[in-house]
Amino acid sequence: MRIAQVAPLFESVPPKTYGGTERVVSYLTEALVSLGHEVTLFASGDSITKARLRAICHRSLRLDKHSIDPVADHVYLAERVFQESEEFEVVHSHMDYLFYPLLRRMQTPHVTTLHGRLDIPNLSMLYREFSDIPLVSISNYQRLPLSWANWAATVHHGLPDDLYTFREKPGDYLAFIGRISPEKRVDSAIKIAARAGMPLKIAAKVDKVDQSYFDSAIKPLLSGGNVEFVGEIGETEKNEFLGRAYALLFPINWPEPFGLVMIEAMACGTPTIARIRGSVPEVIDEGQTGFMVNDVAGAVRAVNKLSSLSRKRCREVFEQRFTATRMANDYLAVYEQLVHADRSRELEIARQS
Repeated sequence: MRIAQVAPLFESVPPKTYGGTERVVSYLTEALVSLGHEVTLFASGDSITKARLRAICHRSLRLDKHSIDPVADHVYLAERVFQESEEFEVVHSHMDYLFYPLLRRMQTPHVTTLHGRLDIPNLSMLYREFSDIPLVSISNYQRLPLSWANWAATVHHGLPDDLYTFREKPGDYLAFIGRISPEKRVDSAIKIAARAGMPLKIAAKVDKVDQSYFDSAIKPLLSGGNVEFVGEIGETEKNEFLGRAYALLFPINWPEPFGLVMIEAMACGTPTIARIRGSVPEVIDEGQTGFMVNDVAGAVRAVNKLSSLSRKRCREVFEQRFTATRMANDYLAVYEQLVHADRSRELEIARQS
């Protein structure tokens, strides 16, 4: 199948450090290529892929000091894909709603995966207007605010099965990884580790918009001897960081659409202690790959139960549910459904004429 993957331009594919959406696009693209499909990746020029790369800008916008207006780059990206769309059997966009006016006018079957939160009031009007655009959610929970939208499927994220190293022996620290922001609740992770009497390592990036929050609310909490702030790390460091952790702390306080780090930890054999929010119940198997809790006290109790979990079982669940090959096959089923529907419409139009 000839497939176009359309990635946002904020990060390279895969990202050099932090970046969830572009990382998933990379895993999907490479898995589709491995399965024998002809894939074209529309992305930034510093992306690395076995697919055919159509570079829209020289480098990822977040790392480009000359990038003042990223919307301009994405409008140009949408137009490029639209002009070249007849080369493909299906176009798979990861650009959210920016592409919808052109997708609506595209003759090639298409689908858009939504990677972010959808509980934003003014999205309702937009999605009622573009109710003809086929969508994929990354969890069943994610789609609830727009449950009536044109959902083609839910496809959980997946990772290459050789990306992370299984480590049967647990480490001696708790891990937090991701982004510093109020909804990620790194402050709760610090409290959990302190009350559990365990060291905590924090690997996280600080965006400009969250710098003042970090300086005022988080930085003062890092002075304790059991907290180590590692900063932003890439995929290679993440393998070691997660694999040698006793457990991952995921004390979020927002409607998490998926939570890629939970399956990254799972691939290492590392269990997760997560607050029950968003997609968490779809990802964590309670008592097998981790524990779901409601508050700091519950998380501390969960730390004390971690020795009852099998790290080998964590890895087995990852291999059963969250590989990139499984993700790619799920998307192929969506593509085939869309292509079949398109051909059926063409035949019906031909029959009526």
